[in-house]
Amino acid sequence: MNWHHRRFTKKFLEQKEFKWGYSPSKSFYIGYKLTLAIDYHTRKPLAFLIHEGSPHDSRIYPEILEELRRRRIMRKGDIIITDKGYYSYQNYQLSVSRYRIVPLIFPKSDFKLKKALDILSYPITSYRNSKLGKRTKSFFQTLKNEFKSKMEKWKHFKPIRSIIEDMFKLAKKSLSLDKIHRYTQKSVTKFISLNVLLLGTIISLGNTSKGQLQHLAEW
Repeated sequence: MNWHHRRFTKKFLEQKEFKWGYSPSKSFYIGYKLTLAIDYHTRKPLAFLIHEGSPHDSRIYPEILEELRRRRIMRKGDIIITDKGYYSYQNYQLSVSRYRIVPLIFPKSDFKLKKALDILSYPITSYRNSKLGKRTKSFFQTLKNEFKSKMEKWKHFKPIRSIIEDMFKLAKKSLSLDKIHRYTQKSVTKFISLNVLLLGTIISLGNTSKGQLQHLAEW
């Protein structure tokens, strides 16, 4: 939509299936936000969500976890790595307490590890049955220890974020996800589904290294 030629107000967009959004790289735009989960070992796409406009990533985080659990992709004890956009103490607690995973959400400058650890209390279910509760507490403590270990050296995992950015660059530039001229959520979903499938196919052909991904994105 050429909104430079014609200004679209929020009132005009209320009945439409797309909203105003904002990102540091694109500034203001009319469209959708794509959230894509990728397997670290295989680089293959696992699941994606689309949202109108530009909701904050920290609000989307529980939705992508639920989607991964619904698809039986995410298992207890898995490690989820995200950038600072998904940062919140609540998301740390949610990951460990409800989903039983280790949340390596890159922290912001005001992050306090002790505060995050203090809110990771035992699940209520661990108190219902003494035998089962003992196993639950033991597993929960393992997750907590793993979380503490990972967060103490989270900067070591920055190269993983770089690979994720290369995959998004490939999807945006080579597969035309940067600007898509679709005006209903149904058509956008179909278009993204096809492109995520193509992205997975490219990865399946052995293009998994950082150099290969950068080359394909610039080709």
